[in-house]
Amino acid sequence: MKRILTIQDISCVGKCSLTVALPIISVLGIETAIIPTGVLSTHTMFNNYTFKDLTDEIVPITNHWKSEGIDFDCIYTGYLGSIEQVGIIANLFDEFKTDKNLIVVDPAMADNGKLYPAFDETFAKTMAKLCRKADIIVPNLTEASFMTEIEYKESYNEKYIKDMLKALAELGPKISILTGIGFKEGSTGVMGYDRENDEYYYYEHDLIEKSYHGTGDVFSSTLVGSIQNNLTWQEAIPIAADYTAKSIQLTIDDPNGRDYGVNFEEGIPYLLERISQQKN
Repeated sequence: MKRILTIQDISCVGKCSLTVALPIISVLGIETAIIPTGVLSTHTMFNNYTFKDLTDEIVPITNHWKSEGIDFDCIYTGYLGSIEQVGIIANLFDEFKTDKNLIVVDPAMADNGKLYPAFDETFAKTMAKLCRKADIIVPNLTEASFMTEIEYKESYNEKYIKDMLKALAELGPKISILTGIGFKEGSTGVMGYDRENDEYYYYEHDLIEKSYHGTGDVFSSTLVGSIQNNLTWQEAIPIAADYTAKSIQLTIDDPNGRDYGVNFEEGIPYLLERISQQKN
C-alpha cells in the first residue's frame, strides 16, 4: 500500500484541509499520514473560532519519523499558516525527497484577486520558493498571479493562461495546474502544463453558479489520490474536477445541505466508480 503525507491545518468543524484530505485519500486505498499545522474549532468562515498553532511540533514529528525509517510515496501540502511554516516544510521536502516520490504543493493563500487576510506579498514570494521544490503545483489564478507577479485579470484569453502556466513552470515544478479556468460563458475548467514536454492539457465542464469553502481541497486531494492510483496527471484532472462539481451539486440538492462545505462524503461512491473505470 502506498503512503501519502499531507501537511495542512485541521478544522474540527468545517469541510476543508485535513478533514477533506484524510478521508478522500484514504478511501482511494492509500495510507494517509498527516502533519496538522494548526487546530481550529471551525474554519475561518465562522466567527469567534479558536486556533492552536502547532508549528513547534512539526520538526519533532519528522525527527521521530526519520529515526523510525518512515518514508512516503507522495508529500502533499495545503494551507500553511506562516512564513516560518513554509520554511520548515521546505526543509522537510529536502529530508524526505527521493528519486521515486512525488511532491505536490497547493499554495492555498488567495482567491478572487486578493490574498487571504493573514498573508502579504512577502508570504506569496516565500510560497513561490516552496513551489520550486515541487513536482506538481495546483494554484488558482489569483495565487498564480501573486507568485509570478503577472497582473491578475478576471477577463482573459487562452494566451494569457498559457503565459501564466509557463511563468509558473519557470518557478521549477514539472507540472503546473491552474484551477477555475474558463474560456466561455457557462463553463469552467482546469489547464495544466508539462514543462519537460512543453505540452498543455485542458479539461472543461459546466460551471455551477455556487461556491463553497473547501472545494479546492476536494480537487487537490482527489488529484493526488488519483495519481497515486497510477493514473497520469491528465487522467486525474477530469476525475478531480468532476468529483468536485458532483460534491457541489449534491450539496445544492440536499435540503439539509450546510453552507460551510460540500457533501463530498455523499459523492464517494461516484469517485470510486470513476477511478475504477479509468484504471480498467
